Amino acid sequence: TERMHTPIRMIVPGLLLAFSATAVHASPKTAQVAPATDAVTGQPSKPLDLTPYPAASAPAAPIDLAPYPAASAPAAPIDLAPHPAASAPAAPIDPLEAASAEVKQVARWVIDSGDNTRLPFLLIDKANARVFAFNPAGQLQGDAPVLLGMGLGDRMTAPNAAMSQMPPHTRITPAGRFVSKLAKDVDGKEILVLDYKASFSLHPVVNTPGQQRPQRLSSATVQDNRISFGCINVPVPFYKTVISPAFTGTHGLVYILPETSPASAMFGFKTADTLVAGPQQDTPALNGPVAQTVPAAAAK
Repeated sequence: TERMHTPIRMIVPGLLLAFSATAVHASPKTAQVAPATDAVTGQPSKPLDLTPYPAASAPAAPIDLAPYPAASAPAAPIDLAPHPAASAPAAPIDPLEAASAEVKQVARWVIDSGDNTRLPFLLIDKANARVFAFNPAGQLQGDAPVLLGMGLGDRMTAPNAAMSQMPPHTRITPAGRFVSKLAKDVDGKEILVLDYKASFSLHPVVNTPGQQRPQRLSSATVQDNRISFGCINVPVPFYKTVISPAFTGTHGLVYILPETSPASAMFGFKTADTLVAGPQQDTPALNGPVAQTVPAAAAK
């Protein structure tokens, strides 16, 4: 019976060892963390909060310090100001201001003296091969280049001669004051007759073979504008839009400035500030029956 009575102080430690061994074999290999105890009181201390901070679990995106395109290169503001050319268009050039001094003198005399008797009129500047058209009130309606007689001078030396019989020096566009009216030539084409008897007229340019008349009209020089047999050739559009409408249903005046004498001497006016009309010289005029057919030689 002494063997059966084991002291309790020996049994308790044995039970503790047996329990510990059983717990080790029964639990998984995951380490068990015993609750921490306070060193002084021996009581379990406040459990540690091992939950990660939000910033640690979801780190913030790095700050993008690159400048925005608009900040680094701002767009230029839209300029709504009108273009200078649109806000201040160039003033049209007055052809009469660019004309010769004699053209201005004759125009001033015709208007101030009323020599045109309230009829449309033309000024032909032979020296510069140009025509200026005016309405009855003396307002400029347009200007254009012209082709003139090949010969220099202000008087016809071979009126009504056949073109084949006219040497170059006789192919002259005469100067003077001509009462003029529209008529038809033998081919039925409209022309402005200046001297019916002399078959002298103003008409749309005639494209004579080998003479390049349209090209001469459009050239920048006046040296090649002396080519006709004496008649005055003008651009077709200018004739149709300016001359023909102006003389339709009426007659008018054509003043051809001389190239061998002053215009004031031919037309009889003074060149002072106040221009006074004087007597007209005996120059060819259209006093014949303009309703008749004009000879074919008129288109020269």
